[in-house]
Amino acid sequence: MTVSETTATATATAAAAVGVQALRPHAEDAFAHELKALAAADDRPRPARWKLSPWAVATYLLGGALPDGTVITPKYVGPRRLVEVAVTTLATDRALLLLGVPGTAKTWVSEHLAAAVSGDSTLLVQGTAGTPEEAIRYGWNYARLLAHGPSRDALVPSPLMRAMSEGMTARIEELTRIPADVQDSLITVLSEKTLPVPELGQEVQAVRGFNVIATANDRDRGVNELSSALRRRFNTVVLPLPATPDAEVDIVSRRVDQIGRSLDLPAAPDGMSEIRRVVTVFRELRDGVTTDGRTRLKSPSGTLSTAEAISVVTNGLALAAHFGDGVLRPGDVAAGILGAVVRDPAADRVVWQEYLETVVRERDGWKDFYRACREASA
Repeated sequence: MTVSETTATATATAAAAVGVQALRPHAEDAFAHELKALAAADDRPRPARWKLSPWAVATYLLGGALPDGTVITPKYVGPRRLVEVAVTTLATDRALLLLGVPGTAKTWVSEHLAAAVSGDSTLLVQGTAGTPEEAIRYGWNYARLLAHGPSRDALVPSPLMRAMSEGMTARIEELTRIPADVQDSLITVLSEKTLPVPELGQEVQAVRGFNVIATANDRDRGVNELSSALRRRFNTVVLPLPATPDAEVDIVSRRVDQIGRSLDLPAAPDGMSEIRRVVTVFRELRDGVTTDGRTRLKSPSGTLSTAEAISVVTNGLALAAHFGDGVLRPGDVAAGILGAVVRDPAADRVVWQEYLETVVRERDGWKDFYRACREASA
């Protein structure tokens, strides 16, 4: 075990000893009871080192009821076939690339897939413009390297190397943000299932159960676009935006409830009407047309994703809880919507003002929301 791994283990043990509750538990911890119930009821064939069968993994993501009465909550609301394709990809020798616009739950799906398949979603490489090759391959403990020279004890394995050695699922976030030359270090891993360590004259061979889930944004095309050689190593699944307003409202309300409970925010008695209003505003501006199809709209520069709607409503709940009467009202979400819509102070403000005056002002039952938005925009 490396120094960093020892420190992390000691920290986790100390936190557990004093009863510290994580602000955001990993999926395998937050939904441990569901995973345990699924494992107990799962009598279908499991690929090597999988904690659940592909059927049970799909049930964990999409939700359902088990014979013993255990309710599995949906983690992803969307086409079932997409989830089935993603799960079966992980049971083959091809890696999985989750692609979509920002806010389509790529990271969320990636985490829950890894939790259900391997029981550990923490073997993660976060892609950025500064991600070095060591994050994909391995690094060195330089104190040991200088004292004793290259050795296995001095080597610091990357999450990918650990996943290969243990037959688990590794995750790579924002793959297209990683420099192209670093991306290409994945080719041998994904095609040959080996990771050479030339300094030691050795290699790490992947054991059965190993695979990779990567995520990438459509908006990042042209940043560090994947080479054709690397793209061929992935099976790509495109996660779409929610197909209907009801589906998006369901997603937002579920996630807001989960986040609110983790932050000890009181449940809003009549919050559903404001959640539906936020979703309606986001969808209309995103689609460039009102719900009834009668009015064409200009779209702002931002994505106005489901994830941003969740953030707006969660912030509104906090305002209602700490500075209001606990009831989610238009004034609690108005400022959050303004911040999400107006990213470009010049162009987006014009889009927002036009939407307020031509749509919100004339809509029945939206007068309080109109006034709150005008005050937030002043």
